[in-house]
Amino acid sequence: MKKILALLLASVMVLSLAACGGTGTDTTEDTSTEGTENTETTTTVDADSIPDTMTSEDGKYQVAFVTDVGQLKDKSFNQGTFDGVKLYAAANGLSYKYYQPANSSEATDDDRYDAMKAAVDGGAEVVVCAGYLQEAALKRAATEFPEVPFIFIDGYPLQDDSGNTLTNVAGIAFQEEQAGYLAGYAAVQDGFTKLGFSGGGGGTNDACCRFGYGFVQGANAAAAEKDVTVDMNYSWQYGSTFQASTELQTMISGWYANGTEVVFACGGSMFLSIVAAASANDGYVIGVDVDQSGESDYVITSAMKGLSDAVQWAVGHVYADTFSQIGGTATSLGVKDHAVALPTAESSWRFETFTVEQYETLYQQMFDGTLVVDNDFSKLESTEWTNVNLNVI
Repeated sequence: MKKILALLLASVMVLSLAACGGTGTDTTEDTSTEGTENTETTTTVDADSIPDTMTSEDGKYQVAFVTDVGQLKDKSFNQGTFDGVKLYAAANGLSYKYYQPANSSEATDDDRYDAMKAAVDGGAEVVVCAGYLQEAALKRAATEFPEVPFIFIDGYPLQDDSGNTLTNVAGIAFQEEQAGYLAGYAAVQDGFTKLGFSGGGGGTNDACCRFGYGFVQGANAAAAEKDVTVDMNYSWQYGSTFQASTELQTMISGWYANGTEVVFACGGSMFLSIVAAASANDGYVIGVDVDQSGESDYVITSAMKGLSDAVQWAVGHVYADTFSQIGGTATSLGVKDHAVALPTAESSWRFETFTVEQYETLYQQMFDGTLVVDNDFSKLESTEWTNVNLNVI
């Protein structure tokens, strides 16, 4: 997947967008702080080779990360976002630290605010916050610390209590519907006709909703081209906290037992329950946010978004003194920015009949605007799908 560190500012679109969760191992070329156009070097760094914790000489930590719900090493949203923090800091000789709000999946807005305040008190020159659940705490922290830039991943512009835009908050979101479309289209073209979608956030997470809506659109388009009908189970059950659970695993096992062939695991640590169900039933899984093929042989592809690259790009604005160009605005990154995609490395490409060349043709159609994916997920259940029997659970 191409890097977006050299995104032109013209690609910034002012849209109100929200969040979801996912990542895995990421790599990048060394970055510098010279402007928003990244200077390339020949050194490639693996995020996993950079320690999660470090000790700074002065006890201050310049680049801070406040986690979303779930574990830091969730092989998904938190990990992918933190990879960007580590990669940028390591490449530029900066100290870094992650802060996990207290009470884990039961964290309150006060818990999240306390983590953000701890980051600022710890010397943070920029604070990266992951996930839409950070909104209330981030609004409070950004108002209290107006000189500190905050990067709201899977986020959007925020206003203070007087209705003034908080220009020290940069909302960075993604066009997840495009990634979902690519995954749904590829799966059906490869011969799958019984699909499932299991989403995080309980149906209130806009990013996961966009993933799912795009997934149905892609599956429907491929089924129409092949003149087949696809059956799809579609559910937000047991995903409100994005956590793995025995209830979720039991539900998905039932899907597989009743004929479902592949399930789109769209929700951070929920992936663990869905992979466990797949392995017990010889089913398949589609990962989310990052390339999750390394986590299980049952993963056939992943609907990725460039979490790590987006973080590095945004933090780069801070150290290039150009944060004002993204602060107070919503940045929406999609195919045109090479920010959403399926993994095409030989080790990750596990389709049997759908080829990389076919995928690249589809991607180019999306890139040049020939193919437009709708992002209004409110139309999911009202749409009369021509080639998908949608079973919303």
